[in-house]
Amino acid sequence: QVQLVESGGGLVQAGGSLRLSCAVSGGTFSRYCMGWFRQASGKAREFVAAINWGGDNTYYGDSVKGRFTISRDNAKNTVFLQMSSLKPEDTADYFCAADTDQFITIMAYQYAYWGQGTPVTVSS
Repeated sequence: QVQLVESGGGLVQAGGSLRLSCAVSGGTFSRYCMGWFRQASGKAREFVAAINWGGDNTYYGDSVKGRFTISRDNAKNTVFLQMSSLKPEDTADYFCAADTDQFITIMAYQYAYWGQGTPVTVSS
């Protein structure tokens, strides 16, 4: 079975940076499109970023463009989310997800596998 494990979340001051990691096992990581989503308390799940198989095609949610960067290391079966210029409104649980086809998507329902999430709290 495919498993995704996020790490790197924590507490950071506004304007600071964090780097999230998602380790994937039990599948062919190099043939998965990968995505990051987040969900704040009491709010709906929100698309953050996505990356294709080769890492040369990325998409970002409007609220994080210019501040967050998604990347992947296929040799290590890991996807990353580098977050900078963090704002209190970035506070949420961040989830890694895998899509098993070659078509990159921002729609959560099209991702087959999900991690448990890692919390990010940004203080003002």
